[in-house]
Amino acid sequence: MACFAKQYYAGEAHYNHLQHQILASKSQFSSFPSNLTSLKNTNKRSLLLQKPLYISSLGGLGRFDESKSSKPREPLIGCSAYEAHRSQPISVNIEFDEQAKAAAAQKLKIGVYFATWWALNVIFNIYNKKVLNAFPFPWLTSTLSLAAGSLMMLISWASRIAEAPKTDLEFWKALFPVALAHTIGHVAATVSMSKVAVSFTHIIKSGEPAFSVLVSRFLLGEMFPAPVYLSLVPIIGGCALAAVTELNFNMTGFVGAMISNLAFVFRNIFSKRGMKGKSVGGMNYYACLSMLSLLILTPFAIAVEGPQMWAIGWQNAVSQIGPNFVWWVVAQSVSYMSLNEISPLTFSIGNTMKRISVIVSSIIIFQTPVQPVNALGAAIAVLGTFLYSQVSSQ
Repeated sequence: MACFAKQYYAGEAHYNHLQHQILASKSQFSSFPSNLTSLKNTNKRSLLLQKPLYISSLGGLGRFDESKSSKPREPLIGCSAYEAHRSQPISVNIEFDEQAKAAAAQKLKIGVYFATWWALNVIFNIYNKKVLNAFPFPWLTSTLSLAAGSLMMLISWASRIAEAPKTDLEFWKALFPVALAHTIGHVAATVSMSKVAVSFTHIIKSGEPAFSVLVSRFLLGEMFPAPVYLSLVPIIGGCALAAVTELNFNMTGFVGAMISNLAFVFRNIFSKRGMKGKSVGGMNYYACLSMLSLLILTPFAIAVEGPQMWAIGWQNAVSQIGPNFVWWVVAQSVSYMSLNEISPLTFSIGNTMKRISVIVSSIIIFQTPVQPVNALGAAIAVLGTFLYSQVSSQ
């Protein structure tokens, strides 16, 4: 009797365990629960008297086999609960390209510099010519331009808007020949514009690359590729054609523009050789150059023209033009301090476009008579300057 009770309870436990597993897989297999009802109605004791029921494998019916040898099926969709007490900040890996950002900022900076430089150059040439028409004193006009630029930079340094450069005596000694050439070129260009049209002065000044190549070749012994020499042909030919067909040709104006070209070539040569390795650059360098040029020019301007002539000329200009003449002087003086932080290639292209803008705008504003042949010569000269800038920058 005890043996039978033991077998009964063992069979009962085995039956309950099997029933639990079958119910667990009910949701997966709809055909299996139909056997479950008949199994419940079977006499439990008769089941125990029969041979034990062996199930070799339930792997095909679900994840019943939990043995080590079995490989449970991986779920098709994995879900995991979010635990609030283990919350962590979501890290978003967004990598910004710092070089791209820096390049974009640099392009924007160059664009602002270029637009300002272009606008100031056009304003300077237009108002400089207006002042010279009413006040024909190019030495004083050049002095006022340098003085205005120097004063602007001194105020910027004093107010900490711009950082003052650190200079020494050696710096100013190396800068002196550069400033001397800059002074000659600046005054010569102003003298030229006081005698001829602004457009004609800039047509002749577009021949500056030819002076640069010739001076470097015959005085410094530098050699250039063949395309550089070929680009000089339209420059020289265009300038010559424009000069011959100029209706208001003036020898003083023509020579002044030529001297300005030569002086600026030597300014660039002295700057490359004497100022190499100096810590001062950009706008501060141009400011120091203007200040030293002002010191060089002032005594010569007083000697050539003099305060008495300036006073008489000023009264005549104010009486003819009115108070607007004062604003013309201020505009041409302030706009002279153009910015100088542009790459060489951008500068070469921009300088060509600027010269075209100055020529066209001056012809329109001052109603300068231009013959078709003269315009053709100007176009050829400017085109040659552009070609030179492209082949020389490679």
